[in-house]
Amino acid sequence: ERRGGKTGPGRKAEVRPEGASRRPVAVSMESAASANREPLPPTSAPTRGSKMAASGVLGKLTCALALLLWCPEARGFYVPGVAPMNFHKNAVVEIKAVKLTSSRTQLPYEYYSLPFCEPKEIKYKAENLGEVLRGDRIVNTPFQVHMTIEKKCEILCSSLDAPLVLSEKQSKLIAERIQEDYYVHLIADNLPVATRLEFYLNREEDKSKEKDIQFEHGYRLGFMDNNKFYLHNHLSFILYYHREDVEENQEPNYRVVRFEVIPQSIKLADLKAEGNGVCILPEAASSAPQEIDPTKENKLLFTYSVRWEESDIKWASRWDTYLTMSDVQIHWFSIINSVVVVFFLSGILSMIIIRTLRKDIANYNKEDDIEDTMEESGWKLVHGDVFRPPQYPMILSSLLGSGIQLFCMILIVIFVAMLGMLSPSSRGALMTTACFLFMFMGVFGGFSAGRLYRTLKGHRWKKGAFCTATLYPGVVFGICFILNCFIWGKHSSGAVPFPTMVALLCMWFGISLPLVYLGYYFGFRKQPYDNPVRTNQIPRQIPEQRWYMNRFVGILMAGILPFGAMFIELFFIFSAIWENQFYYLFGFLFLVFIILVVSCSQISIVMVYFQLCAEDYRWWWRTFLVSGGSAFYVLIYAVFYFVNKLDIVEFIPSLLYFGYTALMVLSFWLLTGTIGFYAAYMFVRKIYAAVKID
Repeated sequence: ERRGGKTGPGRKAEVRPEGASRRPVAVSMESAASANREPLPPTSAPTRGSKMAASGVLGKLTCALALLLWCPEARGFYVPGVAPMNFHKNAVVEIKAVKLTSSRTQLPYEYYSLPFCEPKEIKYKAENLGEVLRGDRIVNTPFQVHMTIEKKCEILCSSLDAPLVLSEKQSKLIAERIQEDYYVHLIADNLPVATRLEFYLNREEDKSKEKDIQFEHGYRLGFMDNNKFYLHNHLSFILYYHREDVEENQEPNYRVVRFEVIPQSIKLADLKAEGNGVCILPEAASSAPQEIDPTKENKLLFTYSVRWEESDIKWASRWDTYLTMSDVQIHWFSIINSVVVVFFLSGILSMIIIRTLRKDIANYNKEDDIEDTMEESGWKLVHGDVFRPPQYPMILSSLLGSGIQLFCMILIVIFVAMLGMLSPSSRGALMTTACFLFMFMGVFGGFSAGRLYRTLKGHRWKKGAFCTATLYPGVVFGICFILNCFIWGKHSSGAVPFPTMVALLCMWFGISLPLVYLGYYFGFRKQPYDNPVRTNQIPRQIPEQRWYMNRFVGILMAGILPFGAMFIELFFIFSAIWENQFYYLFGFLFLVFIILVVSCSQISIVMVYFQLCAEDYRWWWRTFLVSGGSAFYVLIYAVFYFVNKLDIVEFIPSLLYFGYTALMVLSFWLLTGTIGFYAAYMFVRKIYAAVKID
């Protein structure tokens, strides 16, 4: 019961690989104690050594059992941040504001950047790193909401005799925000507010017809009609609660399981007052909306009402409303289609490459006569140059080290999120975890970069370690700092505050840099990778290459398969980032990530095989660039998404979109390039180790 129970009546139980994020994790010590109390099964006749070992184990079990029996009654506990909050009747349910957002400007603003009614004392919530980077500024509001206590209409921060007066400047600002299609985001008990949208499945809006209900995150600040601006100045809150089962003679516990709002625009003249801040709403048919004229002062009232409804939804399932996605079957079909196509193509490529390789190796290992062995052809011909160190080995090893760092971070984040530990209810947890993991994964990135740098005959390991620790993070920090300056100029809450920026710099130079140096030191000291053939002193001349061996053509060919495996998921990721949606499909994402790794490895091996057969041994940089070819398609898709899906027209929002997209493309290129490089390196070492070379 404490873990959340089952779905409500009328709701079908669904098998969701990503659904683990919707249940709190409860850990009970009682089960461990009961498990330890079970009798041990009988064993066969023991020897003297096994008797001593068994007596030691029994002694430890006896001590552990005694400790558990001595402990007082242990109760289950919840992971911090996802524990349910119980309310008694008439208890205060605090309504907090998060921010204002718009998909047209991509610039979040804090709630009190507009002249809303303010409480007597404004208190900002202490936020984690992820919330700050997202632009959340969680603050209290003057809404007075009490559990199960309904309110018909109540006036905020003013009265009918003395309404709130907006200056011309404030009126102009509100009109601008309405025109830019801003949404207001509130939370109650960490549950975001949603606006109910009803879509009738038939064109005729007949109440008896079936209708599709969806929820929009937040509520619209206002609307436009005939080039006039109207503000939603009345909020009808609908809160759903679930009554928890308690023992007799105990006060019942209530939990908030849904938070809806119906925004309305009501003209000041249509409102009537009863005294003590209570108002009377007009009938919907006779009321006129509250217009905001940006050229003069405006008088208005902010009002709200509260309605409570009992719900069968358990606390653990309360996020289902926000995470319900339309076209689930289409999504499943697209994912399965991608999986089948990718594995089918990968199987074909593997069969071709293995059969060809077996034939090549069999031919090369034949010792018929001297003339045949002298007339070498294909990839064996470049055996004396295939492991010749490339140009700029320090930069190559540094980029690959950053790629390993990214790979480890992304793998752990997706896996942990798939287990439900980074659900949307833990606000900002995903970004905070990603930042800290990237810092701590520096030790693995440094180790792999150091070992590869030594394999490539590098000697300046200190400079190489510094390059690994600063090259990719420096580019990311530089682009983010430039974009942050533009966001500062717009006074948006999306701008990273100066103290947070200093904290990030301290994490970079205080955690990531030393760990990269540590890993690089041990990687450089370790034995370099063992190459199966020796490198000739004089480099071989490379013959003229065919047109399809061009580097750009290789990038186009190699990028199609990995991109085809993930572009469906890319749409949902872009929607979550740029249209303020929740992303929770981490089960699908983990599957797509595995497919991406497989397809990148396969394509990289095929491309390097063709290159070596063309007697071109300069494969180090080329494999890294070509394997990241899917990043080029991600960039094209980002441009397509910008033109067709988003309604961004201003310069700074466009700059933000393409700036952050450039970072995503760069990171994706590093990730896929690193995967492809190491797959190709293992393949090259394997094939040259399998042939007899004089």
